[in-house]
Amino acid sequence: MNQWEVWTWKFPHGTHPAVILTSPAWLHLPDINILACTSQEARAPDAHEVLLDQADGLNWPTLCRCHRIWSAPRAELIQRRGVLTRERRRQVGDKLIRVFGLYLD
Repeated sequence: MNQWEVWTWKFPHGTHPAVILTSPAWLHLPDINILACTSQEARAPDAHEVLLDQADGLNWPTLCRCHRIWSAPRAELIQRRGVLTRERRRQVGDKLIRVFGLYLD
């Protein structure tokens, strides 16, 4: 299990792909940080979303929602789906900076 991998997790709203955000130094902890993705075919992304696709290990274009970071028990993540491409990692990182206002002055 590594940062930027896509796994499946049962969110309160259903079972969906999840992108691991937790740094490798903290992946040994019981709970890790993830982003939720839609598991239905995607529409155009909203301001808080990044479009993922087959290059990231998904079956079709899928929206990764960057407005909420979830905490999930590491042991509950099942079925590794793939890993985000370098470009998608940059897009998610940029989106998190904008969504959470993490700008440096």
